[in-house]
Amino acid sequence: MTKIGITLHPLTSPDREELDLLARQIAEGVVAAGGAPVFILPDLEETALYAQFSSLDGLILSGGGDVAPARYGEQALPQVGGVDEQRDHTETTLVRWALAAHKPLFGICRGLQLLNVACGGALYQDVSQHAGAIQHAYYPSYPHDYLAHAIAIAPESQLATLLGKTAALVNSLHHQACRTVAPGLRVVAHAPDGIVEAVEITEHPFALAVQWHPEALSQAVESKMLFGALVAASAQAQRESHPPMTQIAQILAGALLDD
Repeated sequence: MTKIGITLHPLTSPDREELDLLARQIAEGVVAAGGAPVFILPDLEETALYAQFSSLDGLILSGGGDVAPARYGEQALPQVGGVDEQRDHTETTLVRWALAAHKPLFGICRGLQLLNVACGGALYQDVSQHAGAIQHAYYPSYPHDYLAHAIAIAPESQLATLLGKTAALVNSLHHQACRTVAPGLRVVAHAPDGIVEAVEITEHPFALAVQWHPEALSQAVESKMLFGALVAASAQAQRESHPPMTQIAQILAGALLDD
């Protein structure tokens, strides 16, 4: 079974009930795509974290509280909330390991922001810092699957290939966003106001992050495609790291002949 790690928020998160729901929906998306979800605690000691990481075939960086502005050299504004330094450290470590190991990686909302910061980028601490920003969060009278705005997708991107389109409607549950995009990341989708909605790493087998929450759009074909693509890429990586028995037998036979 293809194992997909899903990062978790701290138990002390102020919006834990909402984040618990989203984490459960991510796990359901992985299962529906044929994968086996494995939750990753945000406070694991590094040796235990690496042992768990090594057993995974793919990784999902989930949504949650804000990334600490100190990680991109800024003092926190009053709008910043839900910061957890340990989670930031754990997920930054996982990103670096996943990129080094070419392990498939999918970021959701905060996951996109964390990926950007981990690779050397910076964030808008609040989207109000972006000139002409539309509303991206705080839809109190709407459910999580409310389609808040459109996005434009780069035609030659992996995302456009996966979805088979260059425009889509997405939900929006974030108040931070990419400001300075890290070297190595390619922006492949924008909101109407120019806010970054998706990034890819082209020099990686599968490294994609989106600013919306596909797990809350479980019935949408686009969401199924995203989870399906991650699980498929992870299964491929698993096959490449564990050759089939026929191949192993051939290798052993060759070694015996060499002896």
